[in-house]
Amino acid sequence: MAGKAVTLLHNPRCGKSRQALALLRERGIEPAIVEYLKTPLDAASLKRLLAQLGMTARQLLRKGEPAYKERGLADPKLTDAALIAAMAAEPILIERPIALAGARAVVGRPPERVLEVV
Repeated sequence: MAGKAVTLLHNPRCGKSRQALALLRERGIEPAIVEYLKTPLDAASLKRLLAQLGMTARQLLRKGEPAYKERGLADPKLTDAALIAAMAAEPILIERPIALAGARAVVGRPPERVLEVV
């Protein structure tokens, strides 16, 4: 399937992330895989990603992670910059998987959403 190059921000331990990767591969798409827990995004990259996703930093946070509670990230007074800094420091806080192609990006929840960027 010819199309845009796809990048998948992937956590191989996450079932949804593995499902998203399988969906892409079933369609003949071999994405560039970024294991973002091993290669964390810096704050500038996260800001660009949020713009591509059309999301706020708070929307990209995994609220069920222990680090979310430990860092007090539920505090509504925290700025986007503070939330982005927390995600850069602890990438487990970033919702996953995320597929990127060209200027578009989408969180693969449910996994089928990754097909929206191809």
